[in-house]
Amino acid sequence: MAVQKFQTRCLSSLSKVFPDGQLIDSPIQTGSALWNETYAFQIAYRMEGTHAANITVELQSELSGSISMRSVGLVPSEFPIYGDHDDDVLRATPGLYPDPLYDIKNGVVKAFPYQWRSVWLTVDLDDRIEAGVYSIEVVFKTGDGKKLAEEQFELEVIPVELPEQELIHTQWFHLDCLADQYRVPIFSEAHWGRIEQYVQTAVNHGINMILTPLFTPPLDTEVGSERPTVQLVDVHKTDGEYHFSFDKLTRWIKLCRKHSVQYFELSHLFTQWGAHHAPKIVATVDGEEKKIFGWDTDATGEDYKRFLSCFLPVLIAYIKEHDLEKNVYFHVSDEPTIRHLESYESAHDIIHHYLGEFPIIDALSDYAFYEKGLVEKPIPATNHIEPFLEHQVPDLWTYYCCSQYKDVSNRFFSFPSARNRMIGMQLYKYDIKGFLQWGYNFWFSQLSRQSIDPFKNTDAGHGFPSGDAFIIYPGEEGPIESLRMEVFYEALQDMRALQLLGRLIGKERVISILEQGLDTALTFKAYPIDINWLLEKRDEINRMIARNYTAS
Repeated sequence: MAVQKFQTRCLSSLSKVFPDGQLIDSPIQTGSALWNETYAFQIAYRMEGTHAANITVELQSELSGSISMRSVGLVPSEFPIYGDHDDDVLRATPGLYPDPLYDIKNGVVKAFPYQWRSVWLTVDLDDRIEAGVYSIEVVFKTGDGKKLAEEQFELEVIPVELPEQELIHTQWFHLDCLADQYRVPIFSEAHWGRIEQYVQTAVNHGINMILTPLFTPPLDTEVGSERPTVQLVDVHKTDGEYHFSFDKLTRWIKLCRKHSVQYFELSHLFTQWGAHHAPKIVATVDGEEKKIFGWDTDATGEDYKRFLSCFLPVLIAYIKEHDLEKNVYFHVSDEPTIRHLESYESAHDIIHHYLGEFPIIDALSDYAFYEKGLVEKPIPATNHIEPFLEHQVPDLWTYYCCSQYKDVSNRFFSFPSARNRMIGMQLYKYDIKGFLQWGYNFWFSQLSRQSIDPFKNTDAGHGFPSGDAFIIYPGEEGPIESLRMEVFYEALQDMRALQLLGRLIGKERVISILEQGLDTALTFKAYPIDINWLLEKRDEINRMIARNYTAS
């Protein structure tokens, strides 16, 4: 079809290109990166014409072997943000939002009349690439080879290696959602194959701790209902005695270690929001498989206490046999509030006798839980972290979910990508040791009432703002990453670069560089949301690393 006019613009990874919007972000055509870093940028394009057209995209660069190109897809959002949101949103209206990153087949993308779309380019850098400035040219052509437009980006490779990530980072891996989307039996060979794909993608994006379902995790489940059974520990009860088999858990650990997972986050031993009940546990009882614990089980009842007294010592022996002592973390209950203090304490006391030598972590935001010694490693939300910082809680973690939609960083569709990426600098300043987010691939509706199609429903059945429940999509061949996932990984890379610079010139000086020119000190609630500021600041950090690394 005839193309009347074709426009392009080179943009950073922090721009979100809406099909019905105008490009308001300035062109970005230069950047810098270190070895062991992934650098991304995009090229927006717009066609004037009467029909949709196939456009060929060609890449020319000395770095072409290290560059991948993907098309930024669109997905719908009916519920982009809560009604009382702050002002730092791109839009609050329902519609199509840019997010999934699709492979470009045969070098062809689709152009639609009078719509902006974009191509996402990712450069994976290692120390085999020599230092210097590299040109990356992207040419758009019609199907018959006529050149429509060309954009050029220059990337400077700085010959200093970005250090490995020290932050412990988990986004909850939902095995039942994986089996449900791919319509495979849980723990079938097909399921294990999908698990491996998604573990590898997680690790490639800085997730180094994996939620490990000893028993079906009691998370986001409606009271009285249940999620599909994903239980890595087989339980047998014969003549009233418990026996345990760890074959599936061993396979899980071996698979995760193969892909460089460092930490295992053992699933919660009590139900969410109060620790009142036991998780769903299935056992073979005198030869018959049945559910032995669940919503009808009192968390502090004698039956469950006896079960834990049998199970936990055997689990600890297994952990030590497999050299996992320094790599496992336990949970009591997710997101208890102050009104759950008594029930949480009761649950904690049951297991502390067995697990006293291991770290126990939980997402909770009331300082009283830590003050009473009920959790060794509290994980307060980013908008409730101040009391924990003021009391200088050591090795502090933090998290965010749907409730962190005012003032703080998050990854919702409606938020600017700079707001997503700012978390890296905040994690560095406050020396945060761990970060948790609950939705790597939660492809159910809120409270797990039903399955959803994440390409059509991005808000958990209208339960949470789009972008909260998952950061990855289930493609036919495997994971489809999102631009939000890539941007969050850029935040982790920023943090690692700051840590490197801090080792060279001292943390105090690094923070002064970060805050130079700001009206207030950088906090979790006060920070610039500006693409150019963030990109220029990272480039300044890179150049200071280069100068001081050479000097050292």
